[in-house]
Amino acid sequence: MLRIAVPNKGSLSEPASEMLREAGYRQRRSSRELVLADPENGCEFFFLRPRDVAVYVGAGTVHAGITGRDLLLDSGANAVEHLALGFARSTFRFAAPVGTMREVGDIAGRRVASSYTTLVAGHLVKQGVEPAEVVHLDGAVESSVGLGVADLIADVVETGSTLKAAGLEVFGDPILTSEAVLIRQADAAAPPGVRTLTRRLEGVITARSYVLMDYVVPNELLEQAVRITPGFESPTVSPQHHRDASAVRVMVPRGDTNRVMDALHDVGARAIIVTSIHASRM
Repeated sequence: MLRIAVPNKGSLSEPASEMLREAGYRQRRSSRELVLADPENGCEFFFLRPRDVAVYVGAGTVHAGITGRDLLLDSGANAVEHLALGFARSTFRFAAPVGTMREVGDIAGRRVASSYTTLVAGHLVKQGVEPAEVVHLDGAVESSVGLGVADLIADVVETGSTLKAAGLEVFGDPILTSEAVLIRQADAAAPPGVRTLTRRLEGVITARSYVLMDYVVPNELLEQAVRITPGFESPTVSPQHHRDASAVRVMVPRGDTNRVMDALHDVGARAIIVTSIHASRM
């Protein structure tokens, strides 16, 4: 049985379970379930604290797991990123009182508060900066500066409204751009089940990223239309019965759907239909 660790709560939990469900795996119906067997797919799922997933994977207790890139790097576990999953994206940055710091070198000798002390300390070493102290806090790090615990913070930044309310502003380059990732043990070959899991998750990512577009175009305009829709690899072109025209089927990036439809219509294509992709193997 392939053992897979899944976040049991937090922002990673539901999207991770939904992706696995779309990939054809059983997922729990109640948050009280900590272990779930999926014998039809040869898997067993363990629902763990997001911060603990990398530790269990690194120890070899489970074969693979889903966690955040930031949590993986902060754990120091013997685990590596295997596949980026494309959800739960976030940016990790330094922030300090407005007007006090402009670049990473200004951190030298200052106290930095963060929930990701290993990640932050490692980043500063790479930058050649020695802070006075990296202060570990489990949450609400924005308050640490106002309460005198630290001089600046390092944290996930989304809209920046929380920082602004605390009188802080971001500075310097981002420390890390994070997202959900599939991880495995660093010094062990991935078992066959992980390869199957990877193919399925890649199929979900592709299905979410593309739509299937069908249209009809006169043959004399076919090459112009195909240039607009080169496809994932190449369009499928079929002759139409009783007409000097072709039917084209092609994969198009989901975000480009309306722009591509407009361009095709301007060229002379008609009967343009878009269909969602529910599953794929590329």
